[in-house]
Amino acid sequence: MENTLGLEIIEVVEQAAIASAKWMGKGEKNIADQVAVEAMRERMNKIHMRGRIVIGEGERDDAPMLYIGEEVGICTQPNAESFCNPDELIEIDIAVDPCEGTNLVAYGQPGSMAVLAISEKGGLFAAPDFYMKKLAAPPAAKGKVDINKSATENLKILSEVLDQGIDELVVVVMKRERHNDLIKEIREAGARVALISDGDVGAAISCGFAGTNIHALMGIGAAPEGVISAAAMRALGGHFQGQLIYDPAVVKTGLIGESREANIDRLKSMNINDPDKVYDAHELASGKTILFAASGITSGNLMQGVRFFKDGARTQSLVISNQSKTARFVDTIHLFGEPKVLQLN
Repeated sequence: MENTLGLEIIEVVEQAAIASAKWMGKGEKNIADQVAVEAMRERMNKIHMRGRIVIGEGERDDAPMLYIGEEVGICTQPNAESFCNPDELIEIDIAVDPCEGTNLVAYGQPGSMAVLAISEKGGLFAAPDFYMKKLAAPPAAKGKVDINKSATENLKILSEVLDQGIDELVVVVMKRERHNDLIKEIREAGARVALISDGDVGAAISCGFAGTNIHALMGIGAAPEGVISAAAMRALGGHFQGQLIYDPAVVKTGLIGESREANIDRLKSMNINDPDKVYDAHELASGKTILFAASGITSGNLMQGVRFFKDGARTQSLVISNQSKTARFVDTIHLFGEPKVLQLN
């Protein structure tokens, strides 16, 4: 899969990032997301694969493109029957977030990116559009920290396995009312808190790399993004756990579904009979082969954002594979006009 699709999926996230970056700082988060979706879908439909969106922009009625269940790939092209033989193509499941951090793009803030994860059919957990309690930590903490433990306990464990003082640890938490007690506990334990307004995929992945000065992600964020984070962290060998949150009273900022009871019924309809189950990275991204790709829209801890120059743009992307056990950073020049001599700064 990596040899067949590795470069292709990088180009998918690059095109989404470039399209969205053109709307950076314009205060139009919906447009920044829409153009990223359109660019991602257009490039995806040129790939020789049989793809199925398992995590996308929402249900069909709410998301006309890259909706959950949508078929993507070369066989979706007009007159595909004349040149496309589905039986010859690799069949994969895809999780996408074409513009992770729409508010970040709209207001010119750091850390937004276009992301996707792929695996063979059935290899990614089809998370409902609920929320998820998450815990991400470096590889050294894998299987030692636990989402059921308190933040204080997990910080003590992190301090031991990383051989760092608690006061040196940085925990990323989304700035939400629901996290007030969590933030207070982390600070009282002696660690530092880095608050983010949006985009916790990048924060989770940063835990998997040394030198980012991010040692954990804690708190509640969107469930679909949790699966994408889990795919990357599984490939990196980092720690990731997620637990679905289905009670609107816990989230405090709204939740799809009318009530806690209605959300439990919806989970049962999706064959999720234990709503409180804690999933690890291997359960959320269970496929034999996992590929993750991201391209920076605005600059963040891991990647620079899109930089435009006359008749072109420069992107920085990341592709992670559990197959080759690699994390590759890709720096790409995109020419919008005729080829010319390039001047690199």
